[in-house]
Amino acid sequence: MTNSVRFDRGHTDDLMSFLAASPSPYHAVANAAERLEKAGFRQVAETDAWDGRSGGAYVLRGGAIIAWYVPEGADAATPYRIVGAHTDSPNLRVKPIPDTGSRGWRQIAVEIYGGTLLNTWLDRDLGLSGRVTLRDGSNRLVTVDRPLLRVPQLAVHLDRSVNVEGLKLDKQRHMTPIWGLGEVAEGDLIAFVAEEIGVPAEDIRGWDLMVHSVEPPAYLGRDRELVAGPRMDNLLSVHAGTAALTAAAASGDRLTSIPVLAAFDHEENGSQSDTGADGPLLGTVLERSVFARGGSYEDRARAFAGTICLSSDTGHAVHPNYSDRHEPGHHPMPNGGPILKVNVNQRYATDGSGRAVFAAACERAGVPWQSFVSHNAMPCGTTIGPITAARHGIQTVDIGVAILSMHSARELCGAQDPYLLANALAAFLES
Repeated sequence: MTNSVRFDRGHTDDLMSFLAASPSPYHAVANAAERLEKAGFRQVAETDAWDGRSGGAYVLRGGAIIAWYVPEGADAATPYRIVGAHTDSPNLRVKPIPDTGSRGWRQIAVEIYGGTLLNTWLDRDLGLSGRVTLRDGSNRLVTVDRPLLRVPQLAVHLDRSVNVEGLKLDKQRHMTPIWGLGEVAEGDLIAFVAEEIGVPAEDIRGWDLMVHSVEPPAYLGRDRELVAGPRMDNLLSVHAGTAALTAAAASGDRLTSIPVLAAFDHEENGSQSDTGADGPLLGTVLERSVFARGGSYEDRARAFAGTICLSSDTGHAVHPNYSDRHEPGHHPMPNGGPILKVNVNQRYATDGSGRAVFAAACERAGVPWQSFVSHNAMPCGTTIGPITAARHGIQTVDIGVAILSMHSARELCGAQDPYLLANALAAFLES
């Protein structure tokens, strides 16, 4: 076994900083781009002509980033090794007319994004983040990382059956955050945002805003062997993929394929957007890279035929209080290493040859790994994996890290798993 481990506990510390600094998909891709820039990557605009020079490059579009490294000597038919991930997480997003309220309370109208666990957003101190679009067409990040909003839960005295019959929440009536007292005034929220970022309110012409918990990530457990934090699904994979790509780029001309990070938006609601995995972004970027190196459609077909993608997304660790919900023979544990996700109905894209690819990468990295399959009576979710495989004809393998509290405002993973995943991804990209 070749042990190529290069990431350690410091990687998990850095992940926690990345999570805290990335309250929205727009922040996540900006932070990933900053790390790539420090590693020598350059941003290329989709509207510019591309050249075929070697080295690292990346494209930003909204909440998505595609980055790649072309080694010296790569020809037009050189295949790709892709780490796929997504930047979005289930949360509460601000509606187009946000200012609302009732009974003397000032509130913010929100829409439920993705399959969030609604109760986890109750009684939390919430900030505001995202982006605004200005009159000149430019975008500005918004970060209000302090207690600003709260979705208050009804007191048990007014809902005596809640602990017997369970909490029942109406998405429209019960999830509207409060942010003050007084009369509702149209334009208040955007005026507040404008003041926060230092622009005139009339210059803000559009916004993509969302709430986030301001509680920072933290180590948890007797021996600090766990990590609790927001947006692990799936910024844990974005962070690991960014680290793995920069590590692969450092290998330079020893690479025999082109390593790629593809982090998409909108996975949590189906991936059907211009920045989602079901859109043309990845295929367009890879094709343009082939053509920029003087390739033909034949070269593109050859490159894609030899390409492999590891779709990295979080999966379910066995839950100690609900172990009957898990497949009896497959109980992934935190700190047991990344998981290989299998579903014969193609909710995951993994097949036997894909298993061999993943196992080989883990062996090269000296990283343990686990298998995950859903209980037959508990249909599983899906990922960008099957979409990537079907849309681009690329062999795809679904993997990830086992977590608890998936889709909660605050999730839980093993403290070792983030750097075990990053090592496995680096070994895969460098293969």
